[in-house]
Amino acid sequence: MSTDWVALHREDPRVVIVDTRWYLQDRRGIDEYRAGHIPGAVFLDVDTDLSDPPGPGRPGRHPLPSPARFAGALARIGVTADSIVVAYDDEGGAIAGRLWWLFEYFGHPVARVLDGGLAAWQAEGRPLETIAPARRPAPPLALQPHPERVVGKRRVVDLLREPGTLVLDGRSPERYRGEVETIDARPGHIPGAKNAPVAGNLVEPNGRFLPPAALAGRFAALGANDANPIVCYCGSGVKACHNILALTLAGRPDALLYEGSWSEWAADPGLPAERG
Repeated sequence: MSTDWVALHREDPRVVIVDTRWYLQDRRGIDEYRAGHIPGAVFLDVDTDLSDPPGPGRPGRHPLPSPARFAGALARIGVTADSIVVAYDDEGGAIAGRLWWLFEYFGHPVARVLDGGLAAWQAEGRPLETIAPARRPAPPLALQPHPERVVGKRRVVDLLREPGTLVLDGRSPERYRGEVETIDARPGHIPGAKNAPVAGNLVEPNGRFLPPAALAGRFAALGANDANPIVCYCGSGVKACHNILALTLAGRPDALLYEGSWSEWAADPGLPAERG
């Protein structure tokens, strides 16, 4: 969704603008939101609204939220079946893509990602505000998960044995190669996975998406044209959704999410890891 569209429609009661800023370490999205956000935007937290709590038996650092948790978060900010939800962050949609994907997964494809995010909004001289809007809560939506869009680690192991499987790692090249690892149990990547950093979906860092033809070319170079299935992962299953969105824009809306991602894989000493 363009910044022009959001500026024109942000006061429409059907439009719900959602700030999803989140950081791996040292900063909190809610603090950045309170310091300044797009007028009318509400805040949803990756850790508490867009994920279930991690723990024993749960897949990785950001397990998918239960229908009740996600429906409750949406009800709190006034999302109805008639809403148009526009998510943004300050990383070119790398976090906002998680909210977009959750709407797809739960059977309510009404979400969009603000192209260029907060950086584009500010670069155009558009205003920010610090006051959280008062939105009337809505009845919880009836959500129906689509588990066929998700794979677990054992399914990934099986798929890697099948010809045609393409596994894409959305983390930075340094983390993919195992040169840097500050949060998960081991460095490296899933053997056979190809590196597709989510930043490569953008025209410039934290910028707008590449045109669909350019995205198609990017993923074709990684083998997407002949691949079935395509499995996307990252550190914990958040930023991988950005690659799924980019693949959708490129004409491949069938990519699967490995929910636990590297945070789950690395924590299992029985699974192999590759470096380099």
